Amino acid sequence: MALTEQAFALSESMLADPLPRRWAHSLGVAKRAATLRPILGPDADLMEAAAVLHDVGYSPSIATTGFHPLDGARFLRDQEAFDERVVCLVAHHSCALLEAEERGLREELAGEFELERPELVDALIFCDMTTTPDGGHTTTVNRVNEIVSRYGPDTIVGRFIQRAAPEIHAAAERINERMAAAGTAQPM
Repeated sequence: MALTEQAFALSESMLADPLPRRWAHSLGVAKRAATLRPILGPDADLMEAAAVLHDVGYSPSIATTGFHPLDGARFLRDQEAFDERVVCLVAHHSCALLEAEERGLREELAGEFELERPELVDALIFCDMTTTPDGGHTTTVNRVNEIVSRYGPDTIVGRFIQRAAPEIHAAAERINERMAAAGTAQPM
């Protein structure tokens, strides 16, 4: 089974029934990743797989630490023997090190999973942070604001996303610049 087919099937089995909105978001993030094919080259399938799996750690059947990037990456590595690069992208998606720091898990995350190449990290940030919880398109500003509003500004997630916002916006801008250079503009 091809990497993306395997990723879609696994993500659906983990998220569709228990967390249909999270599944819709994951599908939207994967759809967004597919639009980046012009700049991803041979890493396009890898990115699409990471995009559809990025929130698998929310699945109630595997959530152990309550920190979905770590739970998801551990599951993909230990239970599914998934592609190492996909696992690392899931572990570090959308500035996860900053949230890990808020949760006292930074050393665990950084020690277990290496960061992928910056352009792939940027691409996954872009895909996740320009996709609404229901899978539609949005801007990084609106997405950050939505997350702060949903969780509250003084919660772990609220504090983390506010700290991460400058990097989220910068990553999206870098992706937009790369897409424009490739002749394919993306809305930020």
